[in-house]
Amino acid sequence: MKTFYSYTFGCRVNEAEKQTIDKKMIEKGFIFDEKNPDIYIINTCSVTHKAEREARQLIYKIKKTLPKTKIVVTGCSATYWLKNNLYQNLKLDLIIDNVNKDYLVEIIQKRLGQSFSNRVGYPGVATSKFLKSKRVMIKIQDGCQRYCSFCIVPYLRGMPKSEKIENLKLKIQNLDSSIKEVILTAINTQAFGYDTGESFVDLLRTIIDETQIPRISLGSIHPWSLTDDFFHFYQKYKDKKRLIDFFHIPIQSGSDKILTLMKRGYKKEEIKEKLFQIKKINPLAFLATDIIVGFLEENDYDFEDTYNFLKESPISKFHVFRFSKRAKTQADYLSKRLTEPSPKIKEKRSKILRKLSEEKYSQFLSKNVGRISSVLFLEKKIDNFKEGLTDNQLPILVFDDKKIKSGEIKNVKITEFKEGKLFGKVI
Repeated sequence: MKTFYSYTFGCRVNEAEKQTIDKKMIEKGFIFDEKNPDIYIINTCSVTHKAEREARQLIYKIKKTLPKTKIVVTGCSATYWLKNNLYQNLKLDLIIDNVNKDYLVEIIQKRLGQSFSNRVGYPGVATSKFLKSKRVMIKIQDGCQRYCSFCIVPYLRGMPKSEKIENLKLKIQNLDSSIKEVILTAINTQAFGYDTGESFVDLLRTIIDETQIPRISLGSIHPWSLTDDFFHFYQKYKDKKRLIDFFHIPIQSGSDKILTLMKRGYKKEEIKEKLFQIKKINPLAFLATDIIVGFLEENDYDFEDTYNFLKESPISKFHVFRFSKRAKTQADYLSKRLTEPSPKIKEKRSKILRKLSEEKYSQFLSKNVGRISSVLFLEKKIDNFKEGLTDNQLPILVFDDKKIKSGEIKNVKITEFKEGKLFGKVI
């Protein structure tokens, strides 16, 4: 019986794909083995040079430490390497692009010359931090039609492709009863239904109305999905307490000039108004974002615009990325006539925004003290405390009296904010 291990870089869509690949491999008779697998599958990311570099480093490491292991690479970097013939120096056994990723398991069987009988169930697959805590990623959509100037993803994942709502509903209805949360992931939520005539909000309504899954959360919700229809939905359904009140909204900049160069299609005041609309519906909704610093032509005044936007907005946490020019994107061509800030300036601006993020996140955590929240308990323990996630996806530590099991949902009183962490007790 052959063994395998899988590793993923990048976004939650990649994590959802990894979970699907793991499940298919096990159904085909492969055994999950982290220490010495026959086959090592890497799902790569290509959003930044760093992500691509880390994938290469992992390949070199595997070849050095596990010389007999077959390496199979897929995902965005794999697609990019294939398109540009950049994989020749990598010691790979298989490289599979995004177009053929859905057939990865079948390609492994065919190309690596193995035939396996079906074998059901192997607990080793549950090494995912999500599955251990009874959470599952579900990919609802792939591809993007927007072609933001900095982004290579549409070139590597193609035009939008969506799962039908009925199929997603059945997938959720057929989940094991132990699963307590589904995390809906997409390359661009606005593009959900672009090819099927359905809508993202209709999907959310259907899942809440026609499934019993206790918690529904979003990997990200993109700015263009913050429509009147979405706000009406959120206002109507928030009291059902099944949609997790956490919204990661990748805005990328708070400067109108930079947003225009990025081809984002919105102004900062427009998006700020929508953020406050979410907070008006639920003041304790947790808002997070992605920000790129050091984009083309970003000067001190543009950075100050972004800083002030983030400071004044209701966003409580931001992931900061330094601009990484990707070949053949629009930004690559623009860079021939536009100025790019130096690495030193990018690093300085990153540190400033990270500090602001830490301050705002601490302020938001402290605002949650005193309230009662449903909490989904995770696998992780810290000293004598069990970690869980609140109904707005904040990590919380609860004293573990050994009666709390991973994957359970309990009501918890948030009692304290101390040393950057929330603490609570089961009631």
